[in-house]
Formats: sequence, C-alpha cells, structure tokens
Amino acid sequence: MIFSKNRNMKLAPLSLLVALFFLASCGSKVPEITPQKKDLIEMVFASGALQADDQYNLMAQTDGYITSLNFNEGDMVKEGQLLATIDNNQNIINAQSARQLHAIAENNTMPSAPALKQIEANITAAQEKLKLDKLQAERYKRLYQSNSVARLEYENVQLTATNSQANLTALQQQYNNQKIAAEQQEISQRSISNVNGVIKEQNQIKSIVAGRVYQRKKLLGDYVRKGDIIAVIGNPSLIYAQLNVDETNMAKLQVGQDVVIQLNTNKNKTYKATVHEILPSFDAGTQSFIVKAWFKDSLDFRIVGTQLEANIITGEKKNALVIPRNYLGYGNKVILKNKKTVVVKTGIVSNDWAEILDGITEKDELILSNK
Repeated sequence: MIFSKNRNMKLAPLSLLVALFFLASCGSKVPEITPQKKDLIEMVFASGALQADDQYNLMAQTDGYITSLNFNEGDMVKEGQLLATIDNNQNIINAQSARQLHAIAENNTMPSAPALKQIEANITAAQEKLKLDKLQAERYKRLYQSNSVARLEYENVQLTATNSQANLTALQQQYNNQKIAAEQQEISQRSISNVNGVIKEQNQIKSIVAGRVYQRKKLLGDYVRKGDIIAVIGNPSLIYAQLNVDETNMAKLQVGQDVVIQLNTNKNKTYKATVHEILPSFDAGTQSFIVKAWFKDSLDFRIVGTQLEANIITGEKKNALVIPRNYLGYGNKVILKNKKTVVVKTGIVSNDWAEILDGITEKDELILSNK
C-alpha cells in the first residue's frame, strides 16, 4: 500500500502533463471548412408600428375648457363633423364687437351717413352762395363798364365769387375724401370681423377629413391650450407599417422590395408587405429614416400604434457560393488551410453567411483566424 501510494505519487505529475498536452492540442485545433452553395437572402431589420393612411392629429386652435366631446374611440366621423367645443368667451366677445364695428363702418359709407350728410349740406349752402356771388359779380361788371362803381368795388365782388367757387370745390373734395375714408374703414372692419368670426369658430373642433377616431387624448372638462391634441384620426381602409430604418442601411432600400413583418401582439405569425414609399428626410424624433410598407396579406389585426418588427429583403441569390460569416475577416480576408491569407470579393453579406464572388473556390479549405 505504501508502494502503491509512493508509485501513485510518482506517476501523478506525468499524468497531469499528458492531460494538459491533450487539452492544449484540442484547443489549438482549427476547424476547417470549404465554401458551399446555398440560397442567400440579404435583409435589413427595422422596427415600427401600424399606422392609418392620412392619419392626423386633431388639435385645439384656442385656449379654454372642453365643454363637450361628441365622439368615442373607434367612431367613424364625417368631414366637418363637430367633435368638441372649447369654452373661450373672449373669442365670442371679440367676434361680436368686430361685427358691430363693421356695421357702423358700413353705415358710414352710405349717403345717409351723418358725416357725409353734413358735408353735403355745406355743399348745398356753398352752391347757393356761389350762385348769388356770381349774380353779384355780373351786376358789378355791368356797373363797372358803365362807370357806376369804382374798380376796387368791382374787383372785391369778383374775388368774393372766386372764393365761393374755391370753397365749393374744397367741400366737394372733402365729400369724396370722406367717402373714400369711410369705404377704407369698412374694408378694414370687415376684415377684422371676418378674422374674429374665424377665431370664434375655432371654439368648435371639427374633423378635417372623414375617418376613424383611433385615440382620444382629452377628456370632458380638461383645460387645453392651442396646439394640444384632442384626438388622432385616420383612414381605416388602409393600414400600413411605418418602419424606422437606420441611416447606414438606406442605400440598400428601394420601392417595391418585399418585407416580412411580425406584430408584437403575435410573434408566431408573419405578414407579407412591400416597400411603398421612402420618405426623403431624416426623422429627428426617431433618429432614423421613415419607410412605409403596404401589406400584401390580409391584415387581421388593425389597431393603430401596434409595435412591430420587419425584415426588408434587399438582396437574394440562388445557389450562391458562401462561407460562414465568421470566416470572413477584416478587409474581406480569409485564411486558407496552409495559413495563406487571401482577399476575396463578396456579394450579399448576412448575419450568418457571406457570398463569395471571387478569390476562392469550393475546393479551398478555410480556417478561422486565431486573432
């Protein structure tokens, strides 16, 4: 027993070295593969949500308390339908005041307006005076010609007639100026009245286009400010997927590409769609580009706002020569079995596979890089 023990004690270090050598040999063994033919699909991932076509936010156009709400979520509404009322008495008072001022301004343009009547009376008096002064001037002219009056008296009478004519002309011009000013004032007050009438109508919140109420943002009695969203309305006949795509993938996208969509409400079902529109501007809110995809399959879940995941198919090739993606190194380099490094030309590159267009063949054996 002691020998065995001693013998075992002597053999233990040698056994450990053999085991360590065996493990090291297994760890250093590099898996070898050869390129293979495979159907390859390149896809761009995108997140998003269901949206209704022509969806818009119905907003408050004035401040005040909501005194009536005439809709529920899910209701179909017509264009111009009254959906809510906001209590803003200032708008009502301003509209009434502007309407009354316009009525006054409109009356001031009529021939019976007090200002015009006063000037008209002055014109009539001036016309009578001019008539008398002309008769007097004619009379003094004959007297002067017969040397019955002095020249100074004759000239004074002529001057009086001339002044009467000038006074009449000035009054007639004053009448025209007063009429023009009244008409200008009427136009101005009419515009103010119309504007205030429009502002008063903003107390009533009406649908812009027909559609379905997908979301109600406010409750009866809520205080709202101009720009607050009252409801979200859209066209229920067309529900599409609004996708958020990272800007690094935008160069791969084209209208008409197929899309596979999975709603978060049911991870076991997918829907087919196509890229219908690529919006041209970057969306700062989502930090992505917006892509609209229209469904080809019948959509059995039509709740707007439902979150989803999508894969946009950007490339597809049958019987492509491929290698596992992890065998493709930086700079499109691969390592052959003899440790030689070769630069290859790639085509479609997915998360798992890389298409090889040139550089190696099916007969070449590849190993993974030790780096």
